[in-house]
Amino acid sequence: MMLFSNQPGDDGLPGSERARVMIAVMVTTLMGIFDGTMINIALPSMAQAMQVPASYAVWFANGYLLSAAMTLMIFASLATIFGTRPIFLSGLATFTLTSLGCAVATTPEMLVAMRILKGIGGAATLSIAPAILRSVFPGRLLGRVLGLHALLIASSTAIGPVLGGTILDTLSWQWLFAINILPGTLALLLAFRALPGKTTSGKAAFDLPGALLSATLLGAMIMAANSLHLAAVCWGLLALFSTMLFIWHIRRARAPILPPVIFKNGRFTLAALTSLASFVSQGITFVALPFLFQSVYGYSPVVSALLFVPWPIGIVLIAPHAGRWADTVSAPLISTVGLAIFVVGLILLAMLPASPSVWDIGLRSLVCGIGFGCFQSPNNREMLSNVAREQASYASGVLSIARTFGQCLGAAVVGILLALISPETGQTLNERAVHFALWVAVAASVASVLFSLSRLRRTHALSLGGSNR
Repeated sequence: MMLFSNQPGDDGLPGSERARVMIAVMVTTLMGIFDGTMINIALPSMAQAMQVPASYAVWFANGYLLSAAMTLMIFASLATIFGTRPIFLSGLATFTLTSLGCAVATTPEMLVAMRILKGIGGAATLSIAPAILRSVFPGRLLGRVLGLHALLIASSTAIGPVLGGTILDTLSWQWLFAINILPGTLALLLAFRALPGKTTSGKAAFDLPGALLSATLLGAMIMAANSLHLAAVCWGLLALFSTMLFIWHIRRARAPILPPVIFKNGRFTLAALTSLASFVSQGITFVALPFLFQSVYGYSPVVSALLFVPWPIGIVLIAPHAGRWADTVSAPLISTVGLAIFVVGLILLAMLPASPSVWDIGLRSLVCGIGFGCFQSPNNREMLSNVAREQASYASGVLSIARTFGQCLGAAVVGILLALISPETGQTLNERAVHFALWVAVAASVASVLFSLSRLRRTHALSLGGSNR
């Protein structure tokens, strides 16, 4: 396979070693994404089994996402001090052990605690996975391997609810966590043997104030987005104050947790903003559509989950090709075309009629999958290739934060809209809220197109400047 062949002048690891690292990273990524997505469909069953209200059961999912979002940048920074190997191994071990803890939890408090710890373990692996891939693969193959990685993330995000519904139909909710134990153990053994023990930047000190501020601002933003009225205002003010302090700190710190120098590259910054806006859109869509399918159209949870299948099919069809194209053609151009297709697909979903056929829903979802698959891997390549190799962990952390925070924010938008446009007079208002959420997703995706167009103009201007010289 070309990904594992060697050519003169290649950087990175030899082909056989690349394969082992890639398998370990991909299995770990698969578990982390599945864990963050397939639990949503199980929340009603878990609330009933644990005898807790739905508002409490939401934290079985949010506890993982919140702790992951708050610690992603911390682990990206730690990887530059200690290397990616110990951070990845410790995160994978924590994730696997807490999967067992979740499966045997006997109280809701114990389950939430395990989910929070599990989110920390997941953050340690997800935050540096792209950086590990960049360090072991040569630059000529970067787009292709990131295309496969993006394919895995996007597909598992969409397939997760289907797998969760299938497990719930045949087994208990505990198996949603127990299934991670065996692959997690095997991935840990493989990673222990395969991961290189280098790729540090030589930075001696950990930026503790920056870590606390980054965790506070990300946590406060998510809590503000999940709250209403006075609580939302308080969390929002804390987020704003923490953000200002964080920006002030990283500009003055000798070794900040996130070097502001990486944002001086306009193409990196615009790629990060593009990624954030697109994942907000995807997060809204993935939470809004189950309400539409179940509450409005009357499908069962399993059938609703199956209606998502065309989305990953579209990604599977296009993502590997998009990653390969990004190695030879303009990555921003391919990303922008993909985003334009994604916008069209979201508009089609937002305009679903009152009683659509399964085929109608599937075709519209397929368009979204094709667009997102064409966008994501070239955009990830653009982010990682526009920073120095020794700063890849920082870029990887920003990429993971954009994905995780964007999805959290998108889910919160749906919750707020459902609360504000409550179905007091029947199903109609609930339908209005869901369709309005889908149009908000369209707006977020249009914003991502605008960000992507801005970097296209920047790339064109730079190429003209180079030719003039």
